[in-house]
Amino acid sequence: MFNARYFRTFITLVETGSFTRTARRLEMTQPGVSQHIRKLEEYLGKPLLDRQGRRFVLTESGRRAYDYALKLFAEHEQFRHSLDNDSLDSGECRLASPGSVGLMLYPFILGQQQMQPGLTVSYSFAFNAEIVSGVLSGRHDLGIVTEVVRHPDLDCEAWHQEPLCLVVPADFAGNGLADLMGIGFISYSGGEDHAGALLKTNFPDFRSMSHFPRQGFTNEVSMVLDAVARGLGFTVVSRVVLETSPWQRQVKELSLSQPVHETLHLVIRDGEQMPRRYVRLLEGYREQRHHERFGFSEGAERQEA
Repeated sequence: MFNARYFRTFITLVETGSFTRTARRLEMTQPGVSQHIRKLEEYLGKPLLDRQGRRFVLTESGRRAYDYALKLFAEHEQFRHSLDNDSLDSGECRLASPGSVGLMLYPFILGQQQMQPGLTVSYSFAFNAEIVSGVLSGRHDLGIVTEVVRHPDLDCEAWHQEPLCLVVPADFAGNGLADLMGIGFISYSGGEDHAGALLKTNFPDFRSMSHFPRQGFTNEVSMVLDAVARGLGFTVVSRVVLETSPWQRQVKELSLSQPVHETLHLVIRDGEQMPRRYVRLLEGYREQRHHERFGFSEGAERQEA
């Protein structure tokens, strides 16, 4: 008999690679997980796992069953969420973004949820590749990524731009490339690309980030300014990272003549229409960021006029 729970358990087992971790994630017993897999194998009439002691690898049937299960649940979620696509103030919001974006977007969406109790939020912080995979599998309705995605099953469009900031320790007294080379670069995932783009635009003698001593790395962008605040080097981050950092008073942004922005892109499954609640949330966030960046100066100009 077809049982969707067996497929869900199988998906989780493949993703975790462990019966123990699967049981923990699904709040089951390990024998219960084994029973689900055995029942699924009996239903399909094929072995799905090649067991090798405590480890396993997927058989060819297992790989095909996993691909089918992902498609099955993606279509199910697509159908379920299509039932309330027209609602502005109710429904589940399932989205994912890098940490640099979520530092401000996630609190903004939670604020909207407080005002619209009919909304629920499932927000994942992940790297670009994980976000794309999540949208393809149906785990996320919407992904926000920092680079263009080209995939036949996805639609990708530019959404929002955040300025990049050259951030140095608060007591840094230099202003040229040689001074920056003297303290070295603190990197993170995507950091060297951001730094290269900003420095190339503003310093004609810039050649490559490989010329800068690499003073450290973290895969969590929200922590990179801790190293800068300690005087260990400089970095380049989006403005939202600087504005939300607990170390913003221990660092400073160097003023540059030519602004460079990080472009954020929206990713959804091909052919899907974004629910109206997402459209309103995204537009509201962009309006808030615009007001925070330009509202004061525009207000001052109106007063002077």
